[in-house]
Amino acid sequence: MQSLQLINESITNLCTIHEELLQISEQKTAYVKEGNLDKLQQMLGQERKIVHVLELAERKRQAAVEQWCAEQNLPVSEGNITTILTHIADHKMLQELEERTITLSELILKIKQQEQLNHMLIAQSMQFVQFSLDQLSPSISKLNYGSGKQTETMKRSVFDSKA
Repeated sequence: MQSLQLINESITNLCTIHEELLQISEQKTAYVKEGNLDKLQQMLGQERKIVHVLELAERKRQAAVEQWCAEQNLPVSEGNITTILTHIADHKMLQELEERTITLSELILKIKQQEQLNHMLIAQSMQFVQFSLDQLSPSISKLNYGSGKQTETMKRSVFDSKA
């Protein structure tokens, strides 16, 4: 029962961390839309810190699952939420763990969708910047102020007139 409580607490903690990541991802979207690179870089720094905390929390969850598997005499490879839920006798704990797991899955999905949006917005921004640069930089044909044939005929006519 102790290991189930640890798993439950770990998943609750993971939900809290993922909520923070979702908020940061939404803020990143707003900053990308605004074109505010300074704030975006600050958000990326905060995101890195939270991802590190997430990794630590995930390790704790894995350790709790391994402890539960040892208590149940199950191989660690069977330490997934479906197996855990089928072995829980306490209905209240079962319902609580199931709800938290669903919440965690939904948060992960929302973060994934938000990050895909951020990726698309950044890609569009990069395309716009590239287009703008292409419009501002002169092409080689424009540098000559005309086609190469005209300059050749002009050179000949100037040479021919001197002769």
